[in-house]
Amino acid sequence: MTVSADGITGAPEETYELEIGGMTCASCAARVEKKLNKLEGVEATVNFATERAYVSAPAFVDVAELVATVEKTGYTAEPVSTGPDKAGPESAATGDAAGSGPEDDPELVSLRQRLVVSAALALPVLVLAMVPAWQFTNWQWLSLTLAAPVAVWGAWPFHRAAWINARHGAATMDTLISLGVTAAFAWSVYALFWGDAGMPGMTMELTWFAQGSGAEEIYLEVASVVTVFLLLGRYLEQRAKRESGAALRALLSMGAKDVTVVRDGREVSVPVSELGVGDTFVVRPGEKVATDGEVVSGRASVDASMLTGESVPVETGPGDRVVGGTVAAGGRLVVRATAVGEGTQLAQMARLVERAQSGKAPVQRLADRVSSVFVPVVLVLALATLVGWLLLGGTATEAFGAAVAVLIIACPCALGLATPTALLAGTGRGAQQGILVKGPEILESTRRVDTVVLDKTGTVTEGAMHVADVVAVDGYDRDEVLRMAGAVEAASEHPLARAITAAARETHGDVPLPEVHDFTTTTGLGVRGSVDGHDVLAGRMPWLVEQGVEAAGELADVDPATTPVHVAVDGRVVGVVALADRVKPTSADAVRRLRELGLSPVLLTGDRRSVAEAVAREVGITEVVAEVMPADKAAVVADLQAQGRTVAMVGDGVNDAPALAAADLGIAMGTGTDVAIEASDLTLVRGDLGLAPRAIELSRRTLRTIKQNLGWAFGYNVAAIPLAAAGFLNPLIAGAAMAASSVLVVTNSLRLRRL
Repeated sequence: MTVSADGITGAPEETYELEIGGMTCASCAARVEKKLNKLEGVEATVNFATERAYVSAPAFVDVAELVATVEKTGYTAEPVSTGPDKAGPESAATGDAAGSGPEDDPELVSLRQRLVVSAALALPVLVLAMVPAWQFTNWQWLSLTLAAPVAVWGAWPFHRAAWINARHGAATMDTLISLGVTAAFAWSVYALFWGDAGMPGMTMELTWFAQGSGAEEIYLEVASVVTVFLLLGRYLEQRAKRESGAALRALLSMGAKDVTVVRDGREVSVPVSELGVGDTFVVRPGEKVATDGEVVSGRASVDASMLTGESVPVETGPGDRVVGGTVAAGGRLVVRATAVGEGTQLAQMARLVERAQSGKAPVQRLADRVSSVFVPVVLVLALATLVGWLLLGGTATEAFGAAVAVLIIACPCALGLATPTALLAGTGRGAQQGILVKGPEILESTRRVDTVVLDKTGTVTEGAMHVADVVAVDGYDRDEVLRMAGAVEAASEHPLARAITAAARETHGDVPLPEVHDFTTTTGLGVRGSVDGHDVLAGRMPWLVEQGVEAAGELADVDPATTPVHVAVDGRVVGVVALADRVKPTSADAVRRLRELGLSPVLLTGDRRSVAEAVAREVGITEVVAEVMPADKAAVVADLQAQGRTVAMVGDGVNDAPALAAADLGIAMGTGTDVAIEASDLTLVRGDLGLAPRAIELSRRTLRTIKQNLGWAFGYNVAAIPLAAAGFLNPLIAGAAMAASSVLVVTNSLRLRRL
């Protein structure tokens, strides 16, 4: 049982995750989902591709009741354990085999063995049926000997599933397969023992059409080769599902297993599960960071490429935050843990990816409705085909062949795989690139969006001020103005103060800044102190005047797009330090790509209009909304929506959360606050605006792939069933076509992994 990590403690509902065994098609998933949703207050989603049920249930519904309900439906169920005692996400909702490859999957191994043996036995049966010249006397009895193990043992997974479903009064894809194979084999046995097919010298040849005049025709090649085709299709499907989920499994396996903690002054190696918030641990060169934390001491280049897709290592030192799963590429760090287990960024990313892969896009609803009634309809059609051929004067062999072809070709494998495989591949690829999709319904939103609102600070710009210019009065040196300002600002924690001090230290190199004495600060206005015996003030000009400072009229104007900090020494203004927020290097290109996707960018900020317009010009935005209070950002989004525009909002701060929630599509920068990320639909793991157009393009491509898959699956069945019923498809050809359709859908989905 897992209680949703983002749920509210004491809430009346809990979220459970169940691993469902025995599902073989979309109809199975639909049956389990329907049974669970019949329980009072239960909302369940069952994903055939991931073989998981995600259930939201009232507190009075026990997980044992959910398991019992699934078992009564004819399948197995087991709660997935991801409790808070798990310190790493590697044990999360992908089960024990999260990190295993396809070769380690027991189901894949079993399918491969069954496929290889069945193929070896079926090949001679097919060759003998196709080549009359090789049909020696009594060849049909050898075919029976070879085909029997295939039709019984090789097709056993289909027979077993069909029997279980029949016991519970249900019919699924396996019912169609089992009936088709059994009918072909049983007819052949009848024709051999009680008809004319067992006579010495009997010959036959493979044709495209279902035909024959009586009990002299056998379908052993159909019973055996169709089984091989279906086993091959199922094997490829299972392998593709494993490959589609590889990104999530890789994400979950990135956490460290052991960690070196500092206890009582000694370094001790312990399992990562014993690490707690506040513990101090060591990260040596080449080691993974065990969990999220803040660097206490040491410096290193941290490689976060596996987590964020960012290829350039980040220089990290005291006070910087590090994320679990990243690698120290050089240097030694001592880190204080700030989050462990399910609270880490890695675990949150895994939950977001899995939530997206477990849900259903709106476009899938039609497929679900069709799948729920598809198999019974096909059974009726097959029976109608059999009766129709007989009533219209067809032979028993022709009627039987057409009915079997209908059963086999109508299996809705492709229909059930159309959406889940595309979601697995698309969201998995997004996770590799640092793009997290909160749910599959978001894919529809990206298609409709025509306007993207970009928060300025921290989204388009770096969100960190730097010194853009220093202006001094005549007779005063620029470097000296910066040195005096940096010295007095060194005692302040204000962002502008830190930027001025950093620039002063960089300008003067190894020469330390003088100490400040008698330091005082007036919040939001300026600072004052004694530097080298001089009374130094730095702050807003009106505040300096209030402090009795003489204004200097000869100062040159600074760029109106910057924030000025005036500097006074001994009661006289001697210069001004102009600060600005740098535009991120990728922002201009990101805006250009957003336009190419058909989106109109809007810059939104609470900053002065002159500053906002300067940033907008630099990145190529023409529509600017400036001087907006944080509480009014959501109103700006609402105004745009009132104009008939479909709005995406990109932001990173707490003040962006209401606007992100109000937008038709909310995109949060992963470097922002948890509140902003929680309010968004898409999360960009690293603070790169260039990921925004990539996220929208990936979402649109995933949606397009889902529609292509569903279009093929629907079109295939609509076109193929009438052909089979009319006798234009031999059951053997029908089986090959059905298997090929599933492989085509899966292959089309896997193309997303190459984006």
